[in-house]
Amino acid sequence: MGMIANYQYLPDNGLEQIKALSNQEDDLLDFAEDSVDTHDILIDIDKMWDVLVFVMTGFSSSEFMDDDPLREAVLGVTPLEDVSEYIAYTEKSRIAAISQALEEFDMDKALKDFSMEACKKADLYPNIWDYLEEEEEIKDEIRISFVNMKKFYKQILELNGNVLVTIC
Repeated sequence: MGMIANYQYLPDNGLEQIKALSNQEDDLLDFAEDSVDTHDILIDIDKMWDVLVFVMTGFSSSEFMDDDPLREAVLGVTPLEDVSEYIAYTEKSRIAAISQALEEFDMDKALKDFSMEACKKADLYPNIWDYLEEEEEIKDEIRISFVNMKKFYKQILELNGNVLVTIC
């Protein structure tokens, strides 16, 4: 088991609930869990979230970058403070920029320059960068996660919705 990233549609009333619960961890985690059952617009990119940020931006998720729509696609815009799990949201006002950035990003080109050694040096999660024989499988997982994320944000844009990001 590890830290798995999930992304889900968040209607306006759900966003308001998240904001109201932002300092009540148990209620917030319950809300995030219940939301999965309520809305079927969601994706799970498993453990590929940190490397996806790295491949798209050149930086790990632990490095701060302000207003980068590719980073925001993976990590959300507004992380909640004082919560043991990673929970963030992205308001609808940022969805168009994120969707456009994903559409314009050339993942095939980025994966041509992909380096397991660079991932290891950047100390990316998960710690799989010594398994050189699995490089092609890992690249396929990154590509699939990216394609799913692109479709997801396009759908959220069409619905004029918000996004809830959980990494736990």
